[in-house]
Amino acid sequence: MDIDVMAMAEKLVKLRGKKTQEKVAEELNISKSALSMYELGKRVPRDPLKARISKYYGKSIAYIFFNEKEHEK
Repeated sequence: MDIDVMAMAEKLVKLRGKKTQEKVAEELNISKSALSMYELGKRVPRDPLKARISKYYGKSIAYIFFNEKEHEK
């Protein structure tokens, strides 16, 4: 599976909603600049961070990072 970095970036911004980058970065224990790079599609997080981001937002890794459709629950 390949990562569509622009789709990933858009989803990360959308999932963050009204929270600030500072708040989300702090809660994920990463720098604001790292989060910004992910949200701009300039970097892709490593697998352990993908898992933390997925858990934080309550979405699957496949949905956020691999552009799979979200299943209805």
